[in-house]
Amino acid sequence: MRRRKARELALKMLYQVEVNLDAVGPALDRYLNIFPYQQEIVDYTRFLLSGVKKEQATLDSYITEASEHWKIGRITYVDKNILRVAIFEMLYSPEVPPKVAIDEALELAKKFGGEDSKDFVNGILDRVLREHYGKKAEEADEGGDDAA
Repeated sequence: MRRRKARELALKMLYQVEVNLDAVGPALDRYLNIFPYQQEIVDYTRFLLSGVKKEQATLDSYITEASEHWKIGRITYVDKNILRVAIFEMLYSPEVPPKVAIDEALELAKKFGGEDSKDFVNGILDRVLREHYGKKAEEADEGGDDAA
């Protein structure tokens, strides 16, 4: 439950940063001065925020590749940032299973997104999962063949 709260807080901050062209750290600090959270939640939120900002180009490339008929600029800020957080967890947070990252993203989409957000987010993340982990499985199989 704490990670869910951290994901929600990260989403709120990413939205604020994108809309107000704010810096992540100061935006989070201002928010926490008004609405304090447990340190564990804050720590995971900072992990997500710093990771998403650092890897944003990579995350956006995954979103672009998986969304055939949508340019990333046309995706709502909420949906785009839900996708960024989920893909970041899928790729860079080994303690979070990819299916859990997807399930959590769907919960965020239901709570914060529009009417079609859940289906859109699910479609993109399902494709990222199949393509990214499919490639990893193929690479592992190829590596196994060389060792034999």
